[in-house]
Amino acid sequence: MAQSTIFQAPASTQSVSPTVKISAFFQNVGTLLLLFLALPINGLVVLLSLLWGAITQPFQQKVVTAQPKNILISGGKMTKALQLARSFHAAGHRVVLLESHKYWLTGHQFSRAVSRFYTVPAPEKDQEGYTQALLEIVQTERIDVYVPVCSPVASYYDSLVKPALSPYCEVIHCDAEITQMLDDKYAFAEKARSFGLSVPKSFQITDPEQVINFDFSQEKRQYILKSIPYDSVRRLNLTKLPCETPEATAAFVRSLPISPEKPWILQEFIPGKEFCTHSTVRNGELRLHCCCESSAFQVNYEHVEHPQILAWVQHFIQQLGITGQVSFDFIEGEDGIVYAIECNPRTHSAITMFYNHPGVADAYLGGSELREPLQPLSSSKPTYWLYHELWRLTEISSVSQLGNWLRNLRRGTDAIYQLNDPLPFLMVHHWQITLLLWQNLRRLRGWVRIDFNIGKLVELDGD
Repeated sequence: MAQSTIFQAPASTQSVSPTVKISAFFQNVGTLLLLFLALPINGLVVLLSLLWGAITQPFQQKVVTAQPKNILISGGKMTKALQLARSFHAAGHRVVLLESHKYWLTGHQFSRAVSRFYTVPAPEKDQEGYTQALLEIVQTERIDVYVPVCSPVASYYDSLVKPALSPYCEVIHCDAEITQMLDDKYAFAEKARSFGLSVPKSFQITDPEQVINFDFSQEKRQYILKSIPYDSVRRLNLTKLPCETPEATAAFVRSLPISPEKPWILQEFIPGKEFCTHSTVRNGELRLHCCCESSAFQVNYEHVEHPQILAWVQHFIQQLGITGQVSFDFIEGEDGIVYAIECNPRTHSAITMFYNHPGVADAYLGGSELREPLQPLSSSKPTYWLYHELWRLTEISSVSQLGNWLRNLRRGTDAIYQLNDPLPFLMVHHWQITLLLWQNLRRLRGWVRIDFNIGKLVELDGD
């Protein structure tokens, strides 16, 4: 899948010069105008869906589970949290959703799958306040299971809070030392290598001079640099090293914020096909798994069977014996070998492919033994985000591209919209994102892109 430049804006909009402020003004106003023009159509679709639901609801069979649980799900601004809320609700459980104070406006709180919604302090700014807030919610709502749907920053803090919550509820998340290891691209590669699994050659970089002095002439493949701490903007920069000249290499490397406090990884670039996965694990048992083709900025998910990747994942998690949610990125090289290039100890948006699977809650809760991990149903359609797809129309330059775009739209389904739960589709686009744009307009602050999947404006030096 080609990388998309969805709602892409120049990085310079983060400057404070008058020219940039003017640019940010028109950027925000122009986008608000586009959303305003789309509002009547969106509103009509949601209204008709609500009317249909009112008519058909008396004839729908309500699922009643023998042991209903209270489920707490974090990351409320993100589509993957909405999907998990719907999956647990559909199985007869009660769902409480939470987010940080900044995203109090999440449109997912209006889902029929959500019983209560809370906001909490951002853990990276107030770990003690975050822990106390979670404890109060767990005790007040009598939570049985906490399923963190983490941002990259929050995954470690949810590991830190796990010991405080565990006496009151089960926490489906990795312990702190495991989270740190998996989140560290270099440490993860070394751990996988120790298990006899295939990973690219990797070097930890804490000083630009390490790269400048690296002897690339002895290598068969080029290399790329990736920040070990999550970087929402620079993670899309896949500049191949070495550059055409040593001077160009040095200039590029020195432009990056490499330091002992912010280490990077110099990783062998393996040409091939990219894949991403999501795995839900209990005590080293793979309970739920999906795999799809990937790209640098992922906004489309279609499940593919890949036995070699499945075997790699099963071997890795069995060796670790962990409980939690882990997501892997793979490259299938031209030699046919799959190489894991990184792991993220948190929920992947590919979980949206389980939108029609009745077994998701049971896979998470461990209610029954599984002969093999759950995978998306054969009837599962590829998932996309309609407003991302509409923006892609601006990139279409031929009739064949338009035909492919229409075909993808017909054969897939929107990850947010559901006929029996339509309000999030309205509120994410015309409340959540609209208010975030309005806040940036008031501050004359630009952004790099809008991510409707994650539910935020991606900004330089943002969250």
